[in-house]
Amino acid sequence: MKVQNETKPYDTINVTPMLDLAYVLLVVFILMTTASVQGLRVSMPKPSNKPSTEKHELKVVQVLSDGALLINGVTVNLADLETQLQQAKARDPKMSVAIKGDAKAHYAKVVSVIDLCNKIEVPMGLITSRIGT
Repeated sequence: MKVQNETKPYDTINVTPMLDLAYVLLVVFILMTTASVQGLRVSMPKPSNKPSTEKHELKVVQVLSDGALLINGVTVNLADLETQLQQAKARDPKMSVAIKGDAKAHYAKVVSVIDLCNKIEVPMGLITSRIGT
């Protein structure tokens, strides 16, 4: 009795699983690359361990949903805001501005307030709140 151990050589290789893996890796690479590129670089200040005993003037500028500007609760336009901030800086050179934008406000109006603070060279910060508060 003769055992026939015939093995046929493969003349083709099934590359479908390899291509599937390559496509998945390509999609993951594209998603991770675009996710790391997007965004805004922000240099956050380092907290100091000692509490500040100095008191400086703080102006709160609000941008309402209709585009109106409030400074410490009083309605102003952009030109009046500039003069008030310049006067406050003349009184206290270390004064600062806190900007609070409404969630439905146009972003351009908030940017115009930020540009104004940069022009006057006044330190500023953005007030944020949690959703639902």
